[in-house]
Amino acid sequence: MNELPAEQTWLVLVELLTDLRKKGVEIPKQVTKNIQLAKTTINFYKVDPTDPQRQVEVGRINEFLTQIQDTLMNLAESKGEEYSAQWMDKLLRASRGEEVYPQKKTDSKFVVGAPSGFSMIRVNFKAPLSEDRVQEIAEYHNVIIEFEEDNLVAVYGDKKNLKLSLQELSSFFKEQLEEMG
Repeated sequence: MNELPAEQTWLVLVELLTDLRKKGVEIPKQVTKNIQLAKTTINFYKVDPTDPQRQVEVGRINEFLTQIQDTLMNLAESKGEEYSAQWMDKLLRASRGEEVYPQKKTDSKFVVGAPSGFSMIRVNFKAPLSEDRVQEIAEYHNVIIEFEEDNLVAVYGDKKNLKLSLQELSSFFKEQLEEMG
């Protein structure tokens, strides 16, 4: 499947978020949540872009990306005009459909595709998960949790935050074992 300009924009925004974090800038939790929601929505849309129900998601994707971009670019401006101009150039190139960052292919089940500055793990559950509870964990621990399938999630974030979110996600394993037993 061909890449959408929104995917490149998403990658640029993740790189900007990562770079700002490295520079000690505090990122609002809502931005992390919106980055996760944008990626999940992009993946949902890509399953079948001809499906009218999925076409509606294009507006939501653009809304998420615009909100994230506005917040991160305001934070980037605090690091200087030259710095923010660099990132604005990358965002403009992405919006034109140029490949700013190569998209990693994730056909294999090996752990690949974590944005730089992030660690990543995949967790496979026996049964589908409650998206609301997973979302709460993601927000609380400042990680990105992406549903790859109903029962397979990819978790992105700092190693410390990954560890904490995994401890909380382990409750899903316990619940599923109790249901089986």
